Amino acid sequence: MTNYEPFVDNRSIRHRLRLSTLTRLRWLAVAGQSIAVIIIAHGYGFPMPELFCFAMIACSAWLNIFLSVRFPPSHHLPPAGATAVLSFDVIQLASLLFMTGGIANPFSVLVCVPVIISAASQPVRYTVGLGLLTVASLTLIAFFSLPLPWHPGVTLEIPFLLIAGNWIAIVSTTAFAAVYAFQVSAEANELADALTSAELVLQREHHLSALDGLAAAAAHELGTPLATISVVAREMQKALSDDPRYSEDVQLLVSQAERCRDILRRLSSLSTTEEEHMRLLPLDSLIEEIVEPHREFGIRISVSREGDGTPEPVGLRNPGILYGLGNILENAVDFAKSEVRVNSRHDSQSVTISVSDDGPGFSPDTLARIGLPFRRSRDKVERQGAGGLGLGLFIAKTLLERSGAELSFENAEEPGHGAKVNITWPRERMEIGPEAGKYRPGLTH
Repeated sequence: MTNYEPFVDNRSIRHRLRLSTLTRLRWLAVAGQSIAVIIIAHGYGFPMPELFCFAMIACSAWLNIFLSVRFPPSHHLPPAGATAVLSFDVIQLASLLFMTGGIANPFSVLVCVPVIISAASQPVRYTVGLGLLTVASLTLIAFFSLPLPWHPGVTLEIPFLLIAGNWIAIVSTTAFAAVYAFQVSAEANELADALTSAELVLQREHHLSALDGLAAAAAHELGTPLATISVVAREMQKALSDDPRYSEDVQLLVSQAERCRDILRRLSSLSTTEEEHMRLLPLDSLIEEIVEPHREFGIRISVSREGDGTPEPVGLRNPGILYGLGNILENAVDFAKSEVRVNSRHDSQSVTISVSDDGPGFSPDTLARIGLPFRRSRDKVERQGAGGLGLGLFIAKTLLERSGAELSFENAEEPGHGAKVNITWPRERMEIGPEAGKYRPGLTH
């Protein structure tokens, strides 16, 4: 359970950036750059190489047109293609900055945008390469650039110390923003993968529990044509029993039709009213069903029950609860030294199941981050053969919380003497009403 992985490895899909996203951003950049050139050259009257600036802006617009014609809007660029397009954006913006004052231009900070986009969507090695290209471009225009546009006849001298400060500020901003975007994107992707895995686990369990109903439905649908075949076969047996050419074949046809009827009769019995009680799961039976598969691993599992005299809750089998509790118990068995304790308590208001072990317990770092996807171990020291506390526990926690449970994780009072997980439901979420067919949340489907 703890090693359940997503059904589809979508990493390659995740790193394919949609072309329409880049083209829309580039059209926005083309518009912004054009407006800035017009305002500086004609609004303020600052002398600048306007023709060359519009030539670079036209290159960006031409690339957009080419990509829009060459590929459909839904096309996703592979990492190499996306990095090439983003590299063009870096070089195009650096060229504009070269002609308008270099790193002293207030708009020079925009050179970090392609790196941030890459950090949020592309593999690390491509982002690092794009970042190095950006730093090289910034360094080049810091030393070599045309003067910053200013009032006619006045040359604005920019101290080198200010240029160096701008370089440091832009490079550090690019690095910080890229790392932050990468971290946020990675956490979002991990969370999406974990939720997808939880959905797949629950869907699989639901499909398995529905097989008996599908088998009964198939048996019911096949019953009528099979009955017709049986009648025709018996009539043929009466008519051709004395004919040595057909008597053996007809007898075989009749026997196989009877065999098919027996098979359908057994399939129909899988979902009869007499077996409806198998779908009901009292609390004690729920715990025993979870505990039984883990008794063969050399760890003693002790089960205790407490109550206030009220009857134990009885609900319908819920694959999410079965999987979630089973995963928590499996982790306890993995880390226990000799014993795992499973205790259930119920009263008129709530139902609680506690799972504790005599292992090393949770480390402080693990307790602070427990339940997040893809954490690999209970503490910093990897234990050979022990299950992880990453995706599996996240799935278990998610499924149990969907059933209405509240989970708490804690250590024993004495350090290094085990961990404990408490799962608590409101009682009404763990049982169904007496009316037939009345399904309520909790143990219900």
